[in-house]
Amino acid sequence: MRVAVLDDYQNVAQQLADWSAVRRHAEITVFNDHLDDPGAVVDRLRPFDAVCVMRERTPLTREILEQLPRLKLIASTGPRNASIDTQAAAERGILVTPTGYDSTPTIEFAWSLILASMRGIDREAASLRAGGWQTGLGSNLRGKSLGVVGLGNIGREVARIGLAFGMKVIAWSQNLTQEKASAAGAALVDKETLFREADVITVHLVLSGRTKGLIGTPELALMKPTARLINSSRGPIVDQAALIKALQARTIAGAAVDVFDTEPLPADHPFRTLDNLLATPHIGYVTEELYRTFYGDAAASIAGWLEANAA
Repeated sequence: MRVAVLDDYQNVAQQLADWSAVRRHAEITVFNDHLDDPGAVVDRLRPFDAVCVMRERTPLTREILEQLPRLKLIASTGPRNASIDTQAAAERGILVTPTGYDSTPTIEFAWSLILASMRGIDREAASLRAGGWQTGLGSNLRGKSLGVVGLGNIGREVARIGLAFGMKVIAWSQNLTQEKASAAGAALVDKETLFREADVITVHLVLSGRTKGLIGTPELALMKPTARLINSSRGPIVDQAALIKALQARTIAGAAVDVFDTEPLPADHPFRTLDNLLATPHIGYVTEELYRTFYGDAAASIAGWLEANAA
């Protein structure tokens, strides 16, 4: 048996979990690089019986799965993975297993982005590193309005922390009720009011057909010139071209994003050069603690499958 571990960018998969039960039955190959081309993905995975994928880094589409006759198990980190065609997998007898998950890293990181953006921490750190000193003014959170788009498991906690900072919290999503908003300490408003009134807008929605492109030119045009947009959810929820245009025109004060339409972000992407954008390489969930859960559970599911098939 052969097992592949994909997109282990930090080369930590084998350090953070016990793979000994897997090694008793299979050879493990870890790949630290990322492949964009579907043909190259097929060529890489063709010899493997099982694959461990880290979140949505490498999509496993029907086109790819149909060219992998040997593949019988996909161990996917997290409870769901929209980039795996689970119907195609089921049709081919490929088992897809989830792992445990903890939203704490993402909640904490959303606030890292908010605080860094409001205080210009990336700008000031770059100035210091270059031999300079203070370059601009930050802004307080207390007394400001926090607009939370999506009050699910993550959005609720982000809202709670906003209250602790002394912010007024307003919220909106397609199915949000007054009862749920009140339980999170937020005032339910309509979409236009949220974008018009919030000083900081933070996005916490699942990417779907309804949410793709949900925030575009009309919404950005409603924002205050002093307001900031934070997206640590999924890139396509925000219209990328519209956000770039707003930042270039400085119709909003800035944005902080951890997610993108294409990942890894292309080297020549405008997001890499905008001085009023704080961009990070999708690290909202990247902590040692959560990786131990991801890889530990994935190794256990692969080992269990190998044991069952060796019997």
